[in-house]
Amino acid sequence: MAPRFLKIADVADELSITVAQVRALLASGELRGIQVGGKGAWRVEVTELEAYIQRMYAEADAARAARAASTNSVKR
Repeated sequence: MAPRFLKIADVADELSITVAQVRALLASGELRGIQVGGKGAWRVEVTELEAYIQRMYAEADAARAARAASTNSVKR
């Protein structure tokens, strides 16, 4: 059975980014996570990571559509 929560290092590996970048995403609220334990270790639920990835795809699609619309209006 797959784990419900991922450590920051696991999230970094999944996204092919640094741990510092994951911490920045958590601090900004772009990626939701929770602090657990006495040392405040961060954990990210797998479903939250998937939701973040889907949001990033949606933003990329919107940016591509905006560029295409801009390019099309310039050609006319």
